[in-house]
Amino acid sequence: MPIGLSDHTLDLAVPVAAVALGACIIEKHLTLRRADGGPDGAFSLEPDEFHAMVEQVRITEQALGRVSYEVSDKERASRIFRRSLFLIADVKAGEAFTSANVRSIRPGYGLHTRHLGEVLGRRATRDIGRGAPLSWEMIGP
Repeated sequence: MPIGLSDHTLDLAVPVAAVALGACIIEKHLTLRRADGGPDGAFSLEPDEFHAMVEQVRITEQALGRVSYEVSDKERASRIFRRSLFLIADVKAGEAFTSANVRSIRPGYGLHTRHLGEVLGRRATRDIGRGAPLSWEMIGP
């Protein structure tokens, strides 16, 4: 659900702080000239003030960045430098994966290291040679 702020202050810090805290909607009153009066005139921004507020909000949004759980191109290129699961000994079909034959080493061509607990104790679906990066196709029940 979108979070918003209905602001009745002349201060630009309030909408900026709201954006920093997660607001994506800012309701702010605008008047061409505060001196003209009117029911909302006292807390309405003039065009130059409104423009300054928008600039400050945009700077804040850029500073906060964007949350992304997708793999970026830069991260994809550096995956090779990560650790992953490899066989450090030959394993025959039906043999169990153990800490004696599976290790977390570089490069990152095998299964992610977070899967080590899921792999240990399961059995090989086929004969696999020492030095092979592990993949789910190699791992049976």
